[in-house]
Amino acid sequence: MIGTSEQHDTLKQHLTRMYGEPVATDVLPRLVDLLESYTTKIPEPKRTGWDETDIVLITYADQVYGPEKTPLAILKDFLVHHGYQKLLNTVHLLPFFPYTSDDGFSVVDYYQVDPHSGTWDDLHSLAEEFNLAFDMVANHCSQKSEWFQKYLQGEKPYDEFFIDVDPNTDLSQVVRPRALPLLSPYPSSTGEKHVWTTFSADQVDLNYGSPEVLLAMTDVLLFYVQNGARVIRLDAIAFLWKTIGTSCLHLDETHEAVKLWRTVTEIVAPHVLLLTETNVPHAENISYFGLADEAHMVYQFSLPPLLFDAYLNEDATTLNKWMETLYDIPAGTTYFNFTASHDGIGVRPLEGLVSQERLDKLVQATRDRGGLVGMRTMPDGSQKPYELNITYVDALGEPEGFGPEHHAVRFLASQAIMLAMKGIPGIYFHSLVGTQNHFGGVEESGIPRRINRRKYERLELENQISSHETLQNRIFHGYQNLIAKRIEQSAFHPDGPSEVFPTGHPAILGFKRTSPNRDQTILVLANLSDKLQGLPLSDPKLRPLTYDLISDQYVVESHGITLDPYQIVWLSEPDD
Repeated sequence: MIGTSEQHDTLKQHLTRMYGEPVATDVLPRLVDLLESYTTKIPEPKRTGWDETDIVLITYADQVYGPEKTPLAILKDFLVHHGYQKLLNTVHLLPFFPYTSDDGFSVVDYYQVDPHSGTWDDLHSLAEEFNLAFDMVANHCSQKSEWFQKYLQGEKPYDEFFIDVDPNTDLSQVVRPRALPLLSPYPSSTGEKHVWTTFSADQVDLNYGSPEVLLAMTDVLLFYVQNGARVIRLDAIAFLWKTIGTSCLHLDETHEAVKLWRTVTEIVAPHVLLLTETNVPHAENISYFGLADEAHMVYQFSLPPLLFDAYLNEDATTLNKWMETLYDIPAGTTYFNFTASHDGIGVRPLEGLVSQERLDKLVQATRDRGGLVGMRTMPDGSQKPYELNITYVDALGEPEGFGPEHHAVRFLASQAIMLAMKGIPGIYFHSLVGTQNHFGGVEESGIPRRINRRKYERLELENQISSHETLQNRIFHGYQNLIAKRIEQSAFHPDGPSEVFPTGHPAILGFKRTSPNRDQTILVLANLSDKLQGLPLSDPKLRPLTYDLISDQYVVESHGITLDPYQIVWLSEPDD
């Protein structure tokens, strides 16, 4: 039998905390049988653990398209053609299943590849060059899914897969991520049902109060591992469990589900990493580390808006204070650092970190740069900003326009900060290739998030990144240089210590990284302003750190260092 008796006991504890002891006793043998069925299906891992070479590319499966081949095949060709198999070791494919809305996050069938993107063979071919990360859309599925259609017909066990609520029920305490109705009406074989839909009427929430749903989604998780997933991203996980009369956010049973999936992967596929997606304030976000028994990684959701704020105000003070709180996390866990994703820049993660005045300034700056602002509904019916819909490239631009050189320098500096921070970097495809706001996508669809979800024809993309000294050309090649330098530095190992370096200057961000075995130290200094900034480096321990790894030059003089506008340096001892 797969797993130890201790692991079986742990599984039963998870189930008991979710459903009570009698149900746990009934469900445990079925769960163990499910795990047993996958023992011969899990491929040998290409990699275990993590180190400084871990960098994840976040992309849609149909991100690049063209004639003759499927988008997945073209994506592989594009990445390999530009040498990324030597720079990026993991590709995170956003949901690539048949879907009906939200660019993939309304899954019709968890077990199929959307034929518009390719086939399982295409995915397995991509896995020959890269580790893969899959999205597990755990909270909801499409109203067109077979599961939901059978629910509407009252077919067992699907009759308990979703949540029907009397529309007169007081749901005012439920935390809302959207300014949309929480319940949506659907005709069924027994009359109209009002079903829980956290995100939209096309995305119906699964009912984890039924162990049948937990078993079904555990099968989905293991199926993804069978097909080569090294990382499983648990989408919208914070909303998983519903108890009327509560916020329905971060409930104990939700955490228990993550712990159960962690135990499941440790039994069947211990190389697999769980990544939780919780776009919430920092303290709530890191609660998904648990006691090193939940997620291996959590998204660093406060980083994108704080970095935007720091450059906008030419002031690293708030960013520094936040960074001082980051490092007390359980062993065996790390952050997933990013600045951009398929979603907007969430502003809930700024709660308690910036003033209302600074938040208002971010919102206005987004609009000034052509971006849009998503809203959410509060319990009292009012609306507040929820996310900023803008490419990170344009967020780091200026309303009156930058020349491509200065724009690229500032944007790449923001990325170099992210790449150097403690954790594993996640790079969104559109940051890698320097995409600006895609207004046509918004106008065509009416969906604000499409501003940052452009799809490229392969030849068009190649022409844009190869056009000499354009913004996209500078960003594309500059980013390649940063990645190549980053993966060579043992100080950037996710387990290496990190500490804020007090610069004494609000416009200069500083922090140190050290390798786990203490054989390398890197001092990161970034000038967030448009002016020259000087910084004395009088600490004797820092005197050997004179060589900038980014520019391959000695940059520290006897008096210290002078940083050009928006310059960032990774200072290290020169190689002998």
